Amino acid sequence: MAVALAVVLCSRGLCRAGAARSQPVRASSKAVTRHWKAMHFERQKLMAVTEYIAPRPLVPPHCITPPIVPVQEENGYAKLLRRQVGEIFRSSKMIAVCQFNSPSNDEMQLVNYHLMKHNIWVKKFPNEIMRAFLSESKYKNLLPLFVGKNILLVSPETKAKEMLRILKRVPEVVLLGACIENTILSRQGVLNYSKLPSLELAQGQVVGTLVLVPSQTCTVLQSNSVYLTALLSQYIKQQNDRSGDTEKKGECPAEPSPAKSSGSP
Repeated sequence: MAVALAVVLCSRGLCRAGAARSQPVRASSKAVTRHWKAMHFERQKLMAVTEYIAPRPLVPPHCITPPIVPVQEENGYAKLLRRQVGEIFRSSKMIAVCQFNSPSNDEMQLVNYHLMKHNIWVKKFPNEIMRAFLSESKYKNLLPLFVGKNILLVSPETKAKEMLRILKRVPEVVLLGACIENTILSRQGVLNYSKLPSLELAQGQVVGTLVLVPSQTCTVLQSNSVYLTALLSQYIKQQNDRSGDTEKKGECPAEPSPAKSSGSP
C-alpha cells in the first residue's frame, strides 16, 4: 500500500514538473506610452499665483541667536611680534609707513646705511599682526595703509626732512603716511612738516614775539610823556633866548677910550 502511494505521488510530481517546463514565458518588457509634457501656460500662471508664501518672522533668527564664532588662540610667535609692535609705537616719535616694491639688494643696503646714519631703522611685520594691533589701539586710521608689502621707518627722533631726502634716491619705496609725535599725517602732511623750522628756531621766534609786544606797549605808554618833556624843554630854551636878547638891548653904549677922546694937541 505504501509503495503504491509513493508511486502515485512521484507520478504527480513529474507531471507538474513537465507542465511547468512546457509553460511559455511572457515578455517582461512593456512599451512606454507616457512622455513628459510641459504644463500649459495658463496653468503655470495659476500655480505661480496660488503658491504658498510663508510669513516672515518679526525678528530675524540671526538676531535672536547670534552665531557662535570660534575663538582662535594666537600662537606664541604672533604674540611676540605684537609685543614688539606695541613697544615700537610707545618708544618712537616718528613711524613712517612705506610701500615696498622690492628694490634691488644693493639699493636697499645703501638706503639702510644712510637711514642708520640718522638713527632711522627699517622694520617689517606681517600685515595680519599690524592690523590686529592697530584695530585695538588709538592708531586705527593707519589701517588702510597696510595693503600689500609694507615696511616701517622708525626713529626715536623727528627727522622727516632727512628721511624724505633719502627716499628720493629709491623710487621703489613710496611713502604712504606717518605717525609723528602721536599725530597721524598723510604724505602731503609729512612734506609740510619737513618744511617747518627746528624747535630751537621756533622757540627763539616765539620769545622774540613775546618780548616785542611789551616793548611796543611800553613805548606807546611813554610816548606822551616824552613828547611833553620835549615841548617843555623847547619852551624853556625859547624863554632863555628871549631873556638874553632883552638884556643885550638894555645895556648902555660903551665910553670912548682916552686916546680917541683927547682932541688937544
